[in-house]
Amino acid sequence: MRPSVILTSVLAFAATSVFGLPVRASRNQVAVRAFVPTTDYQSFQISDGVAGNAEAEANAVFVDPFDGQDLATVDDATVDALSVMRELAEDAETELFNPQIEAASGADAAALKVGKIKNKVLKLTGFSQVLKIKIAKGQAAGDDTSDDESKLAEEQGKLTKNIATDVKSAGQASKAATGTVSPRK
Repeated sequence: MRPSVILTSVLAFAATSVFGLPVRASRNQVAVRAFVPTTDYQSFQISDGVAGNAEAEANAVFVDPFDGQDLATVDDATVDALSVMRELAEDAETELFNPQIEAASGADAAALKVGKIKNKVLKLTGFSQVLKIKIAKGQAAGDDTSDDESKLAEEQGKLTKNIATDVKSAGQASKAATGTVSPRK
């Protein structure tokens, strides 16, 4: 066995055993981080940096951790956590981005606007993932999922539009709104 494989295996075991961090090994034995729910918006926001890669950044938060998993098997607590994170991104748009954009000017305002688009991609990716899981769970239970499928089609349309806006702005400075938002009651 190669030393790198042994080291990766030991580190993955240590992370799950000692720190309780969820990891899974891929085919090449590189530890991949699983979904980690949080109520701290700033810890998962994607608006800092530059425009152009919001889709991949949002997928890393909401979609990639479920790669290869049957979405019908996602537990309700995880769906609830995804919903809370999606709501935090939505609240950041209205409570943080909108007033900060209004108060800003010049390059600062432009970067916040780009950041707001990236945040919209995050929010809509989260909402789409929640709907996909609900649809998969409903179909597995034999339930009618047509309402959720209609909502998903609507949200996917909005997501596609905002991804296109992000791609069109590729390379432009992007800035996250500062502050905190709290989970809804």
